[in-house]
Amino acid sequence: MRAAMADAPVGDDVFDEDPSLHELQSHAAALFGHEAALFTPSGCMANQIALQLVVPRAEELLCDADAHVVTYEMGAAAAYGGISTRTWPAVGGALDPAVVAAMIRPPGGYTVATRAIAVEQTHNRGGGTIIPLPALRDLRTVCDDAGLLLHCDGARIWHAHVATGVPLAEYGRLFDTLSVCLSKGLGAPVGSLVIGSAARIAEARLIRKRLGGGMRQAGILAAAGLHALRHHIGRLADDHGKARHLAASLAPAGVVDPARVETNIVLLDLRDAPLDAAQLTAAAREHGVLVSAFGPRTVRLTTHMDLTDDDVATTAAVLTKLLT
Repeated sequence: MRAAMADAPVGDDVFDEDPSLHELQSHAAALFGHEAALFTPSGCMANQIALQLVVPRAEELLCDADAHVVTYEMGAAAAYGGISTRTWPAVGGALDPAVVAAMIRPPGGYTVATRAIAVEQTHNRGGGTIIPLPALRDLRTVCDDAGLLLHCDGARIWHAHVATGVPLAEYGRLFDTLSVCLSKGLGAPVGSLVIGSAARIAEARLIRKRLGGGMRQAGILAAAGLHALRHHIGRLADDHGKARHLAASLAPAGVVDPARVETNIVLLDLRDAPLDAAQLTAAAREHGVLVSAFGPRTVRLTTHMDLTDDDVATTAAVLTKLLT
């Protein structure tokens, strides 16, 4: 990947003249069956650009209460897009299209009109869970019937694709816009993409510049993303296997149900454990194991391409000792 970055032909992307970015964007758009894509420096920016494409100012986005776009993006939808958000109760990554349909508010009167729905695939706070394809198809029908647009926060959609075998283009045809991340498991150091129609991506380029996302010779980053897309998608199955192994190893401690682990994220439920999330995170760090506190009694473990089998075994041993 670093060799590809060093050899990348570059140009000025503010003037849309970087050949490596052209190649990355065309390649990513084709994977999802869309017309165009736009590189951004972060997943948050990609999401926020996409939301501005699908929701006019002072109108409404529906999403779940644990969605990344309302949990981890610092109120950007309201601050930069003037977007009102309303949420349905989060139940892991589960999605009930009928519940969402009942929340839609049409234009007129004194209510805020619903203009778009956003879902997350896979769902981060849901533990890497996958929204089933039939549920997404039903949600697409809900949107079509109500005249709404549908956005996918697909930061980890590669994981859903590998775990289920659903083609990326099958996911792509369900959404008006997608954001996809090149570093979530794929190993690129930087970058996400907004994917959609040619007209929407032309508008996205203006929004990106307005948000400070215009870059010059960004082809060195595009080369990393291209390498990741061409070489690192299939190997995500290895990360899923390591996550299942971790869950099975920690199950005797009573902190995880291995059957709930679908991709590369393992959530530890510490309600009955001797340590809370902050204590476990600190104690694990002292043993060279880095985990994330995800709540007062919840810890997240995430497997990725830099973890060896020995690393996974060490992690399981350290956490088992701390939790029992």
